[in-house]
Amino acid sequence: MKHVIDFGPIPALPVAGGSDLFPVGRIYCVGRNYAEHAREMGHDPDREPPFFFMKPANAIVPNGATIPFPQATQDLHHEIELVVALGKGGANIAVEKALDHVWGYGVGLDMTRRDLQGEAKKMGRPWEMGKSFDNSAPCTALLPASRIGHPAKGAICLKVNGAIKQKGDLSEMIWNVPETIAYLSGLVTLQPGDLIYSGTPAGVGPVQPGDKLEGHVDGVGDLTITYAK
Repeated sequence: MKHVIDFGPIPALPVAGGSDLFPVGRIYCVGRNYAEHAREMGHDPDREPPFFFMKPANAIVPNGATIPFPQATQDLHHEIELVVALGKGGANIAVEKALDHVWGYGVGLDMTRRDLQGEAKKMGRPWEMGKSFDNSAPCTALLPASRIGHPAKGAICLKVNGAIKQKGDLSEMIWNVPETIAYLSGLVTLQPGDLIYSGTPAGVGPVQPGDKLEGHVDGVGDLTITYAK
């Protein structure tokens, strides 16, 4: 049967060290999951239940890309994150079983049109247009958990034009990866191919046309993205 329209290729991420691809289903992002970032955004970092927002799968940008500066914003921000790739789905997953559902990990950026997000917050409206826009989810090739294990500590950082802007440790997450998976699976039935962007440490800030962003997570990899002038 022919399709009425051509959807184009299915969004996918490369698997590090080979030619395999990991097809991307949905992208879930955890908000304010590091205490210092919660404080810098004006919120109490106490361990309240996690909250989530989504990005479209075709917001993925491959490592090393040069991308256009997004439209409709004067205040684009960087947020470096550990990305969790699910190889097995499920609902109401127990915390102690959650890591069995993880296929692997990557390094990602949750790019944010902060001005649009802030305006939406003030008006009590959804803020998808601050988060869920074109090219808003850069990510490295994925490393299988079978190769690297499940990173629970280690440096996570971001440089902009060579200057360190964000720096933290994975151990500083308010809700760790298995807890996040368990909680999210109580809200939706997770599917193989889903990604979870697990939150960002403090130091988020503006990005300008021409800027080079270099992200790092110990044991997982390095991400480089450049914005065209």
